[in-house]
Amino acid sequence: MAEIWHGKYVVTQPKQNLVVADWAGNLQADTSTRVMYLDGEVIPGAFYVECVWFWPTDKEDKASPEPHTHNYDEVIGFFGTDPNDLNDLGAEIELYIDGERNVMNQTFLAFIPAGVVHCPLNILSITRPVFHFATGQGKDYVGESQPV
Repeated sequence: MAEIWHGKYVVTQPKQNLVVADWAGNLQADTSTRVMYLDGEVIPGAFYVECVWFWPTDKEDKASPEPHTHNYDEVIGFFGTDPNDLNDLGAEIELYIDGERNVMNQTFLAFIPAGVVHCPLNILSITRPVFHFATGQGKDYVGESQPV
């Protein structure tokens, strides 16, 4: 990699030995690939960010986190990959927010205020790769979250 002046603030590899709580969902290697993960352990002072690719498959995805809250605001996003229509998600995503079921088939961002119960989050169908991004102002996703 080329030299970067502020390289200590740049992450180019996935977090090693990532510990995921039982309630936080468990990505499956044949349905998804975690690309990057950032938190206060990776770079001191950094907040939580996760980037994941979800792949088309006939296998049912059982990676959903259980309903939970955070003591910080969170943004959850899913992005379509059709270069002719980036708004077309190429998937159907189910996300519960404060007990309400939401089903999206378009690229979206969901803002989850601190303390609001959210999840499960399920991929109901997928026909093209989908990029997922989530971030929150917490320094530690699991340590600053509470299963419901």
